This record gives sequence, C-alpha cells and structure tokens, in this order.
Amino acid sequence: MTLDQFRPHVKDYFKPLIAVSLKLGLTPNILTVGSFIVAGFAGVAYFYENVLVGTLMVLLNAVFDSLDGALARAMNIQSPKGDFLDHVIDRYADIFIIVGIFAGGLAPWPIGVLALTGVLMSSYLGTQSQAVGVGRNYGGVLGRADRLVLILVAGFLQLAFPDPIFGLTLLAWLLLVFGIMGHITALQRFIFTWREMGKGGEKK
Repeated sequence: MTLDQFRPHVKDYFKPLIAVSLKLGLTPNILTVGSFIVAGFAGVAYFYENVLVGTLMVLLNAVFDSLDGALARAMNIQSPKGDFLDHVIDRYADIFIIVGIFAGGLAPWPIGVLALTGVLMSSYLGTQSQAVGVGRNYGGVLGRADRLVLILVAGFLQLAFPDPIFGLTLLAWLLLVFGIMGHITALQRFIFTWREMGKGGEKK
C-alpha cells in the first residue's frame, strides 16, 4: 500500500487552502502548472547543490500536486483532460527533481539513471493499467506520494548531516532506494494488471 491511495481523501486536510484558492479564482489546472514550475526550480536548486531551496520547492510541489485534485473535486470539475495534464506534469516533475539531484553531483549518475528509470516505469505501469481497462493502479511498495515524502525527509536530514555515508550523500542513498523499489513496484503492478487481464479473458 502506498500513500497515493489516500489522494482522494486529502480534501479534508486542505479545506482552508481550497477556500483560499476559490477566493483567488485559481483553477486545478493553474495549480497543476504551478507544481510543474516549482519542480523545475527544485531541479535547478539541487543541480547547484542548494538542498534547502530544492527541498522547499519539492514541498511546494507536493502541496500543489495534492491541492489540484482536491480543488477539482470541490469544484466538481474532474475530467479526463485534467487527469491527463496532471499525469504529464507529474512525470516531468519527477524528471526535473531526480535529474537535478544527480546531474549536480549530489548522487552518482548511474544511481540517478537507475532511480529515473525505476520511477518512470512504476508510474507508467500504473497508468497503463488504467489504459487497458483494469483501472488506475496505485499498488506496489513505492508510489509518487511516498517518494515526495521521502525526498522531504532526506532533504532536511541532508542539511543536518551533510557528510557522505559510505561514500554517498543521503540523497544519493535515497535515489538508490527509488531505483530498486521503483522497479520492484513496476514489476508488482505489471503482475497485478496481467492477472486482472487474464481474469477478464476467462470471463469472456
């Protein structure tokens, strides 16, 4: 189970922010684009090894990413178009953040590539499950919400303990976890979807 499964329930915790967003005339798409922009800033900050700014930008990305869906539900304007935009922005945000960490030297590039492929494949399998009619798959050991929380924790710990541990920064160790767990999650989602598709075939 991952934190992504609780996304529909965050509206109860975001009511004050939703109220402010409505008063300001903000839309879910504006917040989605906002999450894209702050993710870009996070990537740039990590590239220049400014862990504090990068982590704060990741925090804003997490808030915007949760708030856009909650706002859409509050306004009763959920749509496939908005969902599509959200998924595309999320993938670019993942790329910005992870590439920023390893391209700037906070993690070795092989670990960064492993993390990037693991994250993208796990996310792809989740949406591909929906594309083939099984439904959005949030299962597996590591979802996007989990990754954002872990980046925040690792980022702030990195500030407190900047020295490498066994030759790697805390953020590098985190990317290694993302890579391994991401591919495990992708495999779990593939197996689940494959089995569900088999059940559909048997019913026919």
